Amino acid sequence: MSNNLSVREVQERFKKVKTMSDPFVQSLLNDPRKGVQTALQRLKNRIDKRQAAQQAFNKRFTYERALWNAGHKYVAGIDEVGRGPLAGPVVTCAVILDDSFDLIEVTDSKLLSRHEREQLYLRIVDEAVEVSIAFNSSAVIDELNIYAATQQAMIRSVNNLNHRPSHLIVDAVPLDINIPQTTLIKGDRKSISVAAASIVAKEYRDHLMADYARLYPGYGFEENMGYGTKQHLAGLAKLGATPIHRKTFAPVPKFL
Repeated sequence: MSNNLSVREVQERFKKVKTMSDPFVQSLLNDPRKGVQTALQRLKNRIDKRQAAQQAFNKRFTYERALWNAGHKYVAGIDEVGRGPLAGPVVTCAVILDDSFDLIEVTDSKLLSRHEREQLYLRIVDEAVEVSIAFNSSAVIDELNIYAATQQAMIRSVNNLNHRPSHLIVDAVPLDINIPQTTLIKGDRKSISVAAASIVAKEYRDHLMADYARLYPGYGFEENMGYGTKQHLAGLAKLGATPIHRKTFAPVPKFL
């Protein structure tokens, strides 16, 4: 009987439980032991959190499902990272998913820890129908301006896909491309494919900036990713600008 199990044994069994209606859980609801009641409450909190995450995940799939139902087999979500830094490229990503995609943890990359993003990056690449990454260097950004450079890289990430999408979901930046598109403000919180693209782009750029940190030490690129932090600005004042700095972004021109 369940009430003959120790509290530790109950906790171990709870690790495999998915719902509070599980017969094993029901058999312990009136167990008088404080440890069991504490374990029950923790189980309920875990299940409630998981259900809320599942509901949020389903909501972030609204746009994709509507487009699939309208006959669009391949729908690409596009996002970018790196528009604001003083150094490094702008990186964009296009991701095509299908209805088997089940990573409910996928959301706006800014809401995830570095470890969570790293784990999800690998799983997204594994589960997605296709992932395409493109970027524009600081030199291109200086030549075109950051908005145009971002648009150009986004379009390239779409054009590099082997599966030609018939509809795009784009985070904030309309694209001059002959494919119908839905443009969303804060799209990485509203569309699962845009969120997946934001995670892949963020991880790709972060690893690139870590490589640049080894090439150009003294700016803290591995931590600030090229943003204008105190450490970065101190590096600029001491060492001057590097080849990856954006010459049109203040205060970089002062250190050329």
